[in-house]
Amino acid sequence: MSKKEDFIQHIMEGYSSKGESLILGGAILDGEALADAFVKIPLKTLNRHGLIAGATGTGKTKTIQVLSEQLSSFGIPVLMMDIKGDFSGVAKEGEEKSFITERHAKINIPYSIASFPVELMTLSEQSGVRLRATISEFGPVLFSRILDLNDTQAGVVAVIFKYCDDAKIPLLDIKDIKKVINYITEEGKDEITENYGKISTSTTGTILRKIIELEQQGADLFFGEMSFEIDDLMRFDENGKGYINILRLTDIQDKPKLFSTFMLSLLAEIYQQMPEKGDADQPELVIFIDEAHLIFKEASKALLEQIETIVKLIRSKGIGIYFITQNPMDIPSGVLAQLGLKIQHALRAFTANDRQAIKQTADNYPTTIYYKTDEVLTSLGIGEAFVTALNEKGIPTPLVATMMRAPMSRMDVLTESEIQEINLKSKLVKKYSELIDRESAYEMLNKKIAAEVEQDNKAEEQRQVEKEEAKPSEITGAVTKSVIKVLTSATFIRGAFGILNKLFRK
Repeated sequence: MSKKEDFIQHIMEGYSSKGESLILGGAILDGEALADAFVKIPLKTLNRHGLIAGATGTGKTKTIQVLSEQLSSFGIPVLMMDIKGDFSGVAKEGEEKSFITERHAKINIPYSIASFPVELMTLSEQSGVRLRATISEFGPVLFSRILDLNDTQAGVVAVIFKYCDDAKIPLLDIKDIKKVINYITEEGKDEITENYGKISTSTTGTILRKIIELEQQGADLFFGEMSFEIDDLMRFDENGKGYINILRLTDIQDKPKLFSTFMLSLLAEIYQQMPEKGDADQPELVIFIDEAHLIFKEASKALLEQIETIVKLIRSKGIGIYFITQNPMDIPSGVLAQLGLKIQHALRAFTANDRQAIKQTADNYPTTIYYKTDEVLTSLGIGEAFVTALNEKGIPTPLVATMMRAPMSRMDVLTESEIQEINLKSKLVKKYSELIDRESAYEMLNKKIAAEVEQDNKAEEQRQVEKEEAKPSEITGAVTKSVIKVLTSATFIRGAFGILNKLFRK
């Protein structure tokens, strides 16, 4: 058996599947694309998470597009966190071009054009479905980790949440949490000390500064009502295709804390609400996180631990998470170890550090006799990638250089008019467009403070009235004393003169 025949058999055995599978493309050996040597990913293992990596311009976005299209076709909804803003074309049909037809002929995969159901979402003031969450939904532990608080400061946050629960004060947005902090530091200091213990003003000051830092990154737009309902990510169109939900994040690239805050809250909410699925035939939802290094770049140790924990646990709920970044080393090792599917596009070696990083990257993949992994990593063309996944038994598949199939949808962004067209037809845009600002901690504590001030003013007025009423009696008493004194003196004088008169008469 020749090397080529042996390789094809090796690939077909390694990527065989009894159930439904995504077809990523065809295998490449010695620079040649092989027909019918398909690289397939079982739907059953897509909740085992994944990594899509590679240098700029190597085809990562098109790979995500291909994955999203096939997931949607199988009735699996997708959430794509689109940092660069170059993914929206999936809503429109593509265009068949000669280079695409030639590529598909090489790997013997038919090509057709198609469009897919899309919802455009936003965390900011961009047009689209507005995503929000309340402070209360975060809870004290997650909120403290997002702010990177120490144990003492986290304890104070726990007291704040407990006080609001006990007093039935809703904690919804940024102005609510800031108001509570000011209240427990000033007007309500005695009440808090009596019921929950003494709180240092320096501690509350530090917490407040960190909240303001988060607010400056746009958290005031994210925190509030109405809260986004997770079920609205799990929608299908009239043809049974899963919706591809595109979260447009182009205007928060310089706000990594807001990005990580949203991502962590979303994953926590999904984990809490979704039922256990066990070994299902396909995932309930697949999440793609573009430019994933933004999450991990400034994350604290506590936040990284929280992300790692959720990534480990959420797959049992039927959720697959896929991180997209330039270099696999951008992903913490604890998270990287949880990723079953790895699609590695080309890396570039411009410096000694680059070459060292490529060697480290090659060591993360299964060993193979068919490729010199570190050398091939630098020579892969656009739209080519190393692939390894998990088969239906959870065993890593062989590492294979793959010519990726082309997207069926448009490989370009939507125009502004096309974006508006999608938003005008969206039921979710209408549902979440209204900003609700019901009475919560900010308003309730302001009323409480105003009532206490009014009560104090009334008490002061009463004291003044009583003081004024007391003045006449004091004057009368003083006059009476004076009269008595005068009368007493007069009596004495009269008595003295009477005695003298008697003596002179004698």
